[in-house]
Amino acid sequence: MYRRATSGVRSASLSRLSSSLTKIASTETASVSSPSSTSVLNQTTNRSKSFSSALRSFRVCSASTRWSHGGSWRSPVSLRAQSRNSAPVMEKFERKYATMTSEHAYKDILTSLPKPGGGAYGKYYSLPALNDPRVDKLPYSVRILLESAIRNCDNYQVTKDDVEKILDWENTSTKQVEISFKPARVILQDFTGVPALVDLASMRDAVKSLGSDPNKINPLVPVDLVVDHSVQVDFARSEDAALKNMELEFKRNKERFAFLKWGSTAFQNMLVVPPGSGIVHQVNLEYLGRVVFNSNGFLYPDSVVGTDSHTTMIDGLGVAGWGVGGIEAEAAMLGQPMSMVLPGVVGFKLDGKLKEGVTATDLVLTVTQILRKHGVVGKFVEFYGEGMSELSLADRATIANMSPEYGATMGFFPVDHVTLEYLKLTGRSDETVSMIESYLRANNMFVDYNEPQQERAYTSYLQLDLGHVEPCISGPKRPHDRVPLKDMKADWQACLDNPVGFKGFAVPKEKQEEVVKFSYKGQPAEIKHGSVVIAAITSCTNTSNPSVMIGAALVAKKALELGVEVKPWVKTSLAPGSRVVEKYLDRSGLREYLNKQGFQIVGYGCTTCIGNSGDLEPEVASAIEGTDIIPAAVLSGNRNFEGRVHPQTRANYLASPPLVVAYALAGTVDIDFEKEPIGTGRDGKSVYLRDVWPSNEEIAQVVQYSVLPSMFKSSYETITEGNPLWNELSAPSSTLYSWDPNSTYIHEPPYFKNMTANPPGPREVKDAYCLLNFGDSVTTDHISPAGNIQKTSPAAKFLIDRGVIPENFNSYGSRRGNDEVMARGTFANIRIVNKLLKGEVGPKTVHIPTGEKLSVFDAASKYKTDGQDTIILAGAEYGSGSSRDWAAKGPLLLGVKAVIAKSFERIHRSNLAGMGIIPLCFKAGEDAETLGLTGHERYTVHLPTKVSDIRPGQDVTVTTDSGKSFVCTLRFDTEVELAYYDHGGILPYVIRSLSTK
Repeated sequence: MYRRATSGVRSASLSRLSSSLTKIASTETASVSSPSSTSVLNQTTNRSKSFSSALRSFRVCSASTRWSHGGSWRSPVSLRAQSRNSAPVMEKFERKYATMTSEHAYKDILTSLPKPGGGAYGKYYSLPALNDPRVDKLPYSVRILLESAIRNCDNYQVTKDDVEKILDWENTSTKQVEISFKPARVILQDFTGVPALVDLASMRDAVKSLGSDPNKINPLVPVDLVVDHSVQVDFARSEDAALKNMELEFKRNKERFAFLKWGSTAFQNMLVVPPGSGIVHQVNLEYLGRVVFNSNGFLYPDSVVGTDSHTTMIDGLGVAGWGVGGIEAEAAMLGQPMSMVLPGVVGFKLDGKLKEGVTATDLVLTVTQILRKHGVVGKFVEFYGEGMSELSLADRATIANMSPEYGATMGFFPVDHVTLEYLKLTGRSDETVSMIESYLRANNMFVDYNEPQQERAYTSYLQLDLGHVEPCISGPKRPHDRVPLKDMKADWQACLDNPVGFKGFAVPKEKQEEVVKFSYKGQPAEIKHGSVVIAAITSCTNTSNPSVMIGAALVAKKALELGVEVKPWVKTSLAPGSRVVEKYLDRSGLREYLNKQGFQIVGYGCTTCIGNSGDLEPEVASAIEGTDIIPAAVLSGNRNFEGRVHPQTRANYLASPPLVVAYALAGTVDIDFEKEPIGTGRDGKSVYLRDVWPSNEEIAQVVQYSVLPSMFKSSYETITEGNPLWNELSAPSSTLYSWDPNSTYIHEPPYFKNMTANPPGPREVKDAYCLLNFGDSVTTDHISPAGNIQKTSPAAKFLIDRGVIPENFNSYGSRRGNDEVMARGTFANIRIVNKLLKGEVGPKTVHIPTGEKLSVFDAASKYKTDGQDTIILAGAEYGSGSSRDWAAKGPLLLGVKAVIAKSFERIHRSNLAGMGIIPLCFKAGEDAETLGLTGHERYTVHLPTKVSDIRPGQDVTVTTDSGKSFVCTLRFDTEVELAYYDHGGILPYVIRSLSTK
């Protein structure tokens, strides 16, 4: 199994970086409140060597903050005003010690890049200058890792051995070798960004309590935070829905937003994009993505890690990016390199052309199923082939976006002419695009399909003829359960018949035709199995792809012209990923038809896909309540896990925006679109899907005259302006945060309380009780839900006790800055299945000593009060889904010491390691059931008591009080993760590193 570690400085780095730089740098920067060099450096004794190493890291980090697009519109760096304060000192520092860079291990390949008209763009580390034939066979995605290793090579944090491992990728990628990687920047959204900032603020307090300078806790790479996950669909089907939802969003989240605004000034090198600007990944694609950095004449590829799984959308732009946990991101912000296992790369060749009527969504759902079946967990996927020329950048981004759903770290599309045209479309200047092309061509990172292609080496190969893709949707509970549209009716019937599971609801035959009749606003209405009650064009996956958005609008228009309308009780919504969408829908004249069908804009953010779907209409909710009816939601998102979209929609399907409209018109997923009409026209005749479906040529023509570069420029010129609600927020100016003990949104976490300078070392796991016993595919939505706070939950009780009324509960996602709420929300998903409950579904467990059935939080609290350790048993793919740091933080606060699973999702395993929870894997062919474990046993994990005696991936014996014992694999995958475990987690590790005197 591919293994990937969390980020962190290697042990060797700790003992070799020089305190002399701290002294010299502090002299140079004494008059400026800028990031101290000690934010990336630990104080040791090897003075001269580490100085040059740190200088290079310091210089590149500081220079990267001053990069600009080169155009007339405002760039990310021009908005990062606080970064400018430190620029003069940084430049002085660089000039004074520039000669020290001559010690760079690869100084001989530092090359000048000429401009076509004379002069030079700047210098770069040239891969062709290595004169190593292995470079030409490397996948493009691996070349980015190679360039980063060469540029950052200081033989401390990044070594020449790292470079050699990457050069020899064909051989080393099969051997689980570890490398260090430094991303160029970090991106956050507010659900994960708020807890990250809470941690950073708390870390400042901890550093101060250890007698060191709290301002050492400061981002040293550009950090962008886009507030996009807080808007909920409380209002829909009205022209003012977006405004009303935003007003309510600010009312609910005033504390959180003020905290973010404080962070934007308290922490240097950080840009916060206010609510209402778009979805983080689309803003990244259209605006924040550099493709190539030009930092004061130093050129290097853009790369990014983000605290959202779908950071991978940027891979469609040729930027290497993937999701990490908030814990890892915080370490990356503080200058720690990422320790990762060199991945395999699956080469996915695309041929042919999509057929008439087939969308990018159909393609991505097909690709997702293929790659899930192939097995790409922890690997890079790199797309190539003649079919690439048939895919727009938006189509590529759609495929890249769903990398987490097919399990890959990245779904990468190398830069080619299509990429360059998109950069121009989205407002990047001609000069910037010219620089990007020149650099990538010179460094063998550009694909020109007009030239003969050199064969590249891949770990494995896949091929897809685009002409074989057919219309489809996915569901009802997982994104990779693809269903061809022509088979949907039969598949739905099978789901009703099948036993309860990912493809089954076990509805008795005699109840499958059940109908619930009710009155909606005085008119008769009815709901039955498969009735659509939510139809949402939402999420980063599709809502900024012009072809599918225009397609959806045309379906709405054609249906309206024929007299077919969406049923009024269906909760319809449109949440575009970018404000540009509104502009081109208006220019095309099609927005009015979406409005008339109930798809008015409800906001600019991640709504239904993250569980922010809002309540159903009271009449609809009441009709469903207390029945066994299985209503459906259809959304254009990327996640449809049970319990995620809405508590009352047990069937959830992913579909293209045009199909979302089609299913809303039909009012049911129990339909064969080929044979059954979607409605009756005003002339009394049946109207079929084929009657309202636009042709590819029709869509392309509208896109061509409707989507203009000026729209992108005007949208992003004022990205941090024009929002009076944000501008009116007041935020403190102090660099240390003043915690309000009465706040139910922002609370000082307990991780660093009573922290000492010395690491605590390994913790014993002895006679532990099983808190929960799970099967396969338990997601981070099950572990730490982001959506509704149920009114009977422990979190609700906590809030009510503090005077918060249910209408103001908001969501778990919005309260991630409060550990008290989130600990109570851990394992609070109403659809969670715990084997200890013997078939009962819900967020409860059995307290083994007493046999009581309690909420998970109450049972965990009882164990903690009694001084008893707990563990979790799980099946395969434990922690799949979103890169949710609270899915690891929550179990830690509940007292969980270890998780024993068949396998882990990549990010979640690293998050567990980052929090100091022991991840263990059953041996191949074994699990709790085959070993005869019921979860009622007590478990002892036999790990050495000294971290120096523990090895990554070693065998560990687990014994039980029932006499059963078994051997597991320890999933601390690197020495770095063992160091985290020794310190009690990655953040205590960083704090102690920065506090060393």
